[in-house]
Amino acid sequence: MANISMTETVLQCHPLSEKGFVGGIAVHVDRAEAGRLQIKYTLHGVIDGVHFPEAAQPERTDGLWKDTCFELFCGRADDGSYVEFNFAPSGQWAAYAFTGYRAGMTELACAPPQIGCTAGEGMFEMTVTLDLPESLRAVDVMAGLSAVIADKHGRTAYWALAHPPGKADFHHKDCFALQLEARSAA
Repeated sequence: MANISMTETVLQCHPLSEKGFVGGIAVHVDRAEAGRLQIKYTLHGVIDGVHFPEAAQPERTDGLWKDTCFELFCGRADDGSYVEFNFAPSGQWAAYAFTGYRAGMTELACAPPQIGCTAGEGMFEMTVTLDLPESLRAVDVMAGLSAVIADKHGRTAYWALAHPPGKADFHHKDCFALQLEARSAA
């Protein structure tokens, strides 16, 4: 039997964000052995009002955070380095490594994540499957789950597990509010 850790949580809208077009965002995370994660983001609200990027070639693309996208930040609790993943409803993605808070950014060498999306009445789901970098596969990690949601009128809402004081900043350690325990083969 596989050793899997499942966590369900709810993202919080940043207090300075535009409100009203997103009712809530729930996130379900499964962490299996060998550092594989499956994350399901479920957005509830006026889905017809959300601006979703058009489907595109599923390739590495910078600047996804400028439109609707979902994100994962993670790193070890005892180390300032961390990684960032961006997942767009278009199928595009990005991955970066940082040596410290917004410092030493490089493109993270990794396999492309698998991204799938479904939509229904008042609901949009994105499921992402990815492998953590080798350095994070066998250790507990602190994770930040977040989302940038843009609407068709130019408004943007920033959602995360937790927010630091001031403007929205998903790189801030206050956002790394979920511990994902390491898993090994059973």
